[in-house]
Amino acid sequence: MSTENLNKEESWKKLRDLVDDIKVAMMVTGLEKRPINAIPMRTKKIDDNGHIWFISSATSEHNKNLQINEQVHLLYSDPDDNEFVTLYGQAEITKDRTILEDLYSATTDNWFDGADDPNLTAIKVKPVEAYYWDSKTNKYVTLLKMGVGALTGNKQDIGEKGKLNL
Repeated sequence: MSTENLNKEESWKKLRDLVDDIKVAMMVTGLEKRPINAIPMRTKKIDDNGHIWFISSATSEHNKNLQINEQVHLLYSDPDDNEFVTLYGQAEITKDRTILEDLYSATTDNWFDGADDPNLTAIKVKPVEAYYWDSKTNKYVTLLKMGVGALTGNKQDIGEKGKLNL
């Protein structure tokens, strides 16, 4: 696996592409205490400024944690396509009606009573630092390449990893 540290423009594109592909992150909050709080969260969108948006409940444990400490760690994982992102950032909770209406969808009705639900909040994550692993192929091709490498002794190009310079 080759290491490729991307420039700022390439980093934002790579981050957007990977997050758009993977969609669900483990959001880790309460980083200063043990055990940490980790919960799966569906990414609603990445805006033009590179902020990653989620919908959340005002009474959730992660919202409570973010009110104490805005640091958040997002872990995106797609083992089927061998794509992974770890992202550290600063989170902000908002109840801005325009934002909530923009992020709200019919699937959100499973947790809330419409976009006017008083418990509805949005979490904006501003990425500070990120790292990625991307095999560029699915797991079967990667496994095949690893097997060829083991049999021949020749290193195979099984993907790339690198720091995203945000």
